[in-house]
Amino acid sequence: MPDKEKIIPILSLPLAAFTITASVAGLLTSGFYSRETHAWAVQSFGQDIINLFLIAPLLLLTSILNYQKKKVSIPVWAGTNLYLAYTFTIYCFDIHFNQLFLIYCFCLGLSLFSFIYFLTSLRNESPGSDLSHRTPLRYIGIYFLIISVLFYFLWLSDIIPSIVSNSIPANLKQTGLFTNPVEVLDLSLILPGVFLCGILLLNGKSIGFVMAPVILTFIILMDITICVLTIYASARGMAIDISIAIVMLMLAIFSTALLIIFFMNIRSDRLRYYNDHD
Repeated sequence: MPDKEKIIPILSLPLAAFTITASVAGLLTSGFYSRETHAWAVQSFGQDIINLFLIAPLLLLTSILNYQKKKVSIPVWAGTNLYLAYTFTIYCFDIHFNQLFLIYCFCLGLSLFSFIYFLTSLRNESPGSDLSHRTPLRYIGIYFLIISVLFYFLWLSDIIPSIVSNSIPANLKQTGLFTNPVEVLDLSLILPGVFLCGILLLNGKSIGFVMAPVILTFIILMDITICVLTIYASARGMAIDISIAIVMLMLAIFSTALLIIFFMNIRSDRLRYYNDHD
């Protein structure tokens, strides 16, 4: 049975290879997204750019660092896999069937099972698993509560009026999709999970400390994604509010600062532990 330092590269190398393959094919194959509406093809093309130049390298980097026994990489690796599971769920269900369908499925399965592996086997080894309630990270919990509630209001402000008027939201008319996959995943899974983690952090629960850097990593990657997609869509001539990119960039910077503070407090918390036991 391979040790845990080897299992992460075993999971990550094929996932990175499949992700790169899907991205390169989408970017370099002429008319690859020709079955999609213009708006959805632009978003798909932009997502391929992000996957190729940010997500796949980050996945490989964190797996290498973990192989070198850098435990700080574990939650970032897990957050990257959560992001990939989220992204390839959208590829699998909302991109028209194409030659990469099986690769999309493999990426979804590998990333999801990698995240489950973190929850079941790596949770107790992740930085934060041995933090005490004294660690001053409760404001991260408050941030999780605020951001989850704000995004609930954002999505509901788009959904509720359309339900009341029995009409189709404008963004769906642009993309030509049956439903908005981002709203589906956020409302049903991501936002409740972020909110729950915030509650756990405020109550000093260890699972909250374990999941906090994972969720922060996911939020950072998602903010960067929205920022890049907004700029790319604007560059491709789509009518889009560029201020969204600015807001997402600010949130990404703020979330990165919180992640750094989290890791800094792991070290300070352990120093306090050792000092108390001298």
